[in-house]
Amino acid sequence: MKLGWKWGGTAVVLLALTVGGVVATGLVLGEQRAARRVTLDVPAVALRTDAAAIERGAYLYGSRGCADCHGASGAGATLADDGKGLLLAGPNLTAGNPRMAGYRPEDWVRSIRHGVGADGRVLRLMPSEDYNRLTDDDLAGLVAYVRQLPAQPGREAGVVQLPLPGRVMYGLGAIPEAYTKIDHRLPAAMPVPEGVTVEHGRYVAQMCQGCHGAAWAGGKIVGAPPDWPAAPRLAPGEGSAMPRYASADAFVAMMRSGRRADGTAIAVMPFSSLKTMNDTDLRALHLYLSRLGAT
Repeated sequence: MKLGWKWGGTAVVLLALTVGGVVATGLVLGEQRAARRVTLDVPAVALRTDAAAIERGAYLYGSRGCADCHGASGAGATLADDGKGLLLAGPNLTAGNPRMAGYRPEDWVRSIRHGVGADGRVLRLMPSEDYNRLTDDDLAGLVAYVRQLPAQPGREAGVVQLPLPGRVMYGLGAIPEAYTKIDHRLPAAMPVPEGVTVEHGRYVAQMCQGCHGAAWAGGKIVGAPPDWPAAPRLAPGEGSAMPRYASADAFVAMMRSGRRADGTAIAVMPFSSLKTMNDTDLRALHLYLSRLGAT
């Protein structure tokens, strides 16, 4: 019996040492990942200041989720703060932020399409996989709108403060940044005519990849707060949410109200942005998603 206790105590000590080593390794690697810089050459997109570009940019900023992270004014917003060590907040994009005041055309491209800041640091919050396929015109419009926002004070950089388990997971690579998910060799997407078509719906749908995945399989949202539910499957197959929205009208009603057809509220979707999408975008998105597997 004494021998059994001895071996049991040894196993506990070894397990504690192993866990401690994993935690320490994860924390060190996490600090190194957060501080790393990459070199990424990108073609600049010409800046615009015309009214048409600003109007288009205002629509994209409001409907594609930018305000959720950066606030309606562009001065930054808090995404999550549980008071227990988790704090996620977007930076100030206005000229009141010295970092943004010096942004060059290529810096905007790197940040929006590739998830890399002007200093080469990988952006941990920016969901660039959702914006990588923006056309040059749409990217220019989005930048035009942001650049004309009144200068305001705010956070110079985004805040990613994780509790201990999250910091370890990040260091061990279990929480990837958008930069690691993007094929940086792809040229800018070519424009497609706006309309209720599968092609336009595919273009609109790019904004959904960060949560629902490039294959639309859904699942736990990587890097999201632990209390967030899994994103539903949109691709055909068991558990797909799309059969609930057989008609475009039902889909549009859900996106505008934040409620399922049975009246229950949907917890996580960014409906403050999604409800501002125009009918053409929403109906094209429904058409594309309802034909996944056949397109």
